Amino acid sequence: MRCLRRALNNARRLCTIGWLKRCVAWTRLARPAPNLAPLALLAPALAGCDPVINIAGADFPSWLLCIIAGAVLTAVLRPLFLKLGLEPYLGPLTVVYLSMAVLLACVTYLIFFNRI
Repeated sequence: MRCLRRALNNARRLCTIGWLKRCVAWTRLARPAPNLAPLALLAPALAGCDPVINIAGADFPSWLLCIIAGAVLTAVLRPLFLKLGLEPYLGPLTVVYLSMAVLLACVTYLIFFNRI
């Protein structure tokens, strides 16, 4: 009987929030995040490092044109997926086409603006 009572007390103690807060794993999870202010202040300075394209006297960042190219390429590939009958098997179409646009934008950037 004493052993059963001890097991029940241990089970009750494990199921309470108070015990969870005293747990070592909880204190590790509750630590504050590191200060990201220096990184946030340096991010605008890094934006000047990208290549710039001059179109009709206006300067555009290359990533903007790559995003437009990724969206256009995705729009061009969608009828191909429809014709091949792949679209019903793709899953959530919003996620698939958005991911494809990002992928094609990154590939476009690597093809035309890779400095390696």
